[in-house]
Amino acid sequence: MSHLAYLDAHVLDLAWAGVVYWLALGLSALLMRRSHGRLIRLVFPCGALGALFIAVIGVTGLFLPASAMVLPIGLPDLPFHLRLDALSAFFMTLLGAAAFGITVHAASYFRGMAAGPLALLALWYHLFLASMTAVLLADDAYAFMVAWEMMALSSYFLVTTDHRVPEIRRAGFLYLLIAHIGALALLLAFGVLQGGHGDYTFDAMRHAGRTPFWASAAYLLALFGFGAKAGLVPLHVWLPEAHPAAPSPVSALMSGVMLKTAIYGLLRLTFDLLGMQIGWWGTLALALGLGTALYGVIFAAVQSDIKRLLAWSSIENIGVIFAAFGLTLIFYTDGKGMLAALTLTALLYHALNHAFFKGLLFIGTGSVLHATGERHMGRLGGLMRFMPWTAWLTLVGALAIAGLPPLNGFVSEWLLLQAFLLTPSLTQPYLNMMIPVAAATVALAAALAAYVMVKFFGVVFLGQPRDPALQRAHEARWPERLGMLWLAAGCVALGLFPALLINWLAPVVKLLTGHALAHDGNWLILAPVSAERASYAPLIFLIVVAAVVMLTFLWVRRVYHGRVRRSEPWGCGYPEQHARMQDSAEGFGQPIRQIFEVFMRVERDTPDPFERAPRYRGDSRDKLWILFYQPVARVADWLSEQAGRLQHGRIQWYLVYSFVTLIVLLVFTS
Repeated sequence: MSHLAYLDAHVLDLAWAGVVYWLALGLSALLMRRSHGRLIRLVFPCGALGALFIAVIGVTGLFLPASAMVLPIGLPDLPFHLRLDALSAFFMTLLGAAAFGITVHAASYFRGMAAGPLALLALWYHLFLASMTAVLLADDAYAFMVAWEMMALSSYFLVTTDHRVPEIRRAGFLYLLIAHIGALALLLAFGVLQGGHGDYTFDAMRHAGRTPFWASAAYLLALFGFGAKAGLVPLHVWLPEAHPAAPSPVSALMSGVMLKTAIYGLLRLTFDLLGMQIGWWGTLALALGLGTALYGVIFAAVQSDIKRLLAWSSIENIGVIFAAFGLTLIFYTDGKGMLAALTLTALLYHALNHAFFKGLLFIGTGSVLHATGERHMGRLGGLMRFMPWTAWLTLVGALAIAGLPPLNGFVSEWLLLQAFLLTPSLTQPYLNMMIPVAAATVALAAALAAYVMVKFFGVVFLGQPRDPALQRAHEARWPERLGMLWLAAGCVALGLFPALLINWLAPVVKLLTGHALAHDGNWLILAPVSAERASYAPLIFLIVVAAVVMLTFLWVRRVYHGRVRRSEPWGCGYPEQHARMQDSAEGFGQPIRQIFEVFMRVERDTPDPFERAPRYRGDSRDKLWILFYQPVARVADWLSEQAGRLQHGRIQWYLVYSFVTLIVLLVFTS
């Protein structure tokens, strides 16, 4: 039997073996709870190898026919069904490729933990990886929900690693609460999809007949459930709390990978299980995505905590992905198959890009936190001279997420804007008016994202240290650097070879839309529709930029003969040149806070004009939390208080309650 035939027959077995491998690795960590060295040198490196194995299986699965299997586990009449097709293979590749770099970094990042807590963390960490992979392989509602809940619980325990801090416990509770509310919506969606036949396999759902009303009900429930997991506004409130609370490698996994399982679920249900698509579904998703992108990037711009800034940035990127999803649905239902393929390609590309550059930024931030003990940007600065590896690699992620060519973030945003710009006349007139506004909103969000990254990198790594203790900051260890190098290399490769990657995405796009982007075989030039309409050659762009920089460097050296003159920068005539003369994180965010104050509750601490060392402080709170979630919390507290009054601690009253309940049930059932 040839190697290809063997893979065709056993690729799903190998994928499930990867899940079992991670489960076994997590359980083995408990057996090593007394050996700190083995946990660091054995468990996490083996976990990284498992991630690489899953990525290879995912790439292989893209080019093989779909395969299915039934496991001898589950309920008596509902065993676990597994299936690997192009869609699940793509997201497995995303998971494995990003998790490899993050786990390599984690092997060094967690070195300072005691053996007992480290063993528990290793258990939940690898259970988290296994459950995410199981979500992608599940082919029935029961297996999907078991894996989904296992993913939620394991990530909850990872978020609350430092559970002795009250703020972290509150963040974990909020995350778990919204995760379970979303899970209830998904349960109801699967209940609608099975149509009362009692068969919860995805294959039965694909062939179940349903009316547009019930299809819309299932779609709305899925949009709510998956939106809660992804951080879609207004279900986003857990994300800016949970990501800063979790250890940095966990934040990288949650933001870079876990959020994409929600995107996978929405694509699976909408294009595969429902069997029909309705135009207004796309309009709703587009509006929610655009609102989420703008809302997330505005709040990212006014943050002073580096991990909270990156968390809000994740909300912005999820908004861009949902906007691409909505536009894909609009084109697909309007009969524009090639444009639907273009926007779906942009969606998948941006999901993969986000896994790399957001994972890189989170673990780079983790190295900064590890070296300085600081997350507040107002007490950082000048770290590039003390942590050059971390600074340069983090700069790659910052430039990528800002959408600058020739890195990967530019490619997906350029493809999405091409879809907006190439949009022909649509059937619904209101869409013809909405599309230009949507394109302008995406462009605004992209511009603000670049502004956020200038603030992030400039305040943290450039300038002078704002605290003398920063001069003792140490560079990240080599395993941490290798993890960042892997993710940075991914950002560069995805940016320089988009034509090859789009060919690789073609099986997924064709599976969902029935179309794929045409490609003339020229791997140097990316032309999503035709070279006459628009094209992009990242390698040529890079060569031209490098040539201009080199020629400028040589010209300056020839003219000035290598002479260097050093002097203090002009400080507006102020004689004291020190770190407090630099723009602060609050100063960077102040214009955005002023312009978009309608979206937030602003609290300012303005200094007195006669203070010798004045400091401005500003805090921007989410209005949706204040206007919606706080009233809901107060109502829940009131109801709990009223229910608590029923507990008198006397057996007589409890017997009375039981008797009254029995009488009421008899009355209603008679």
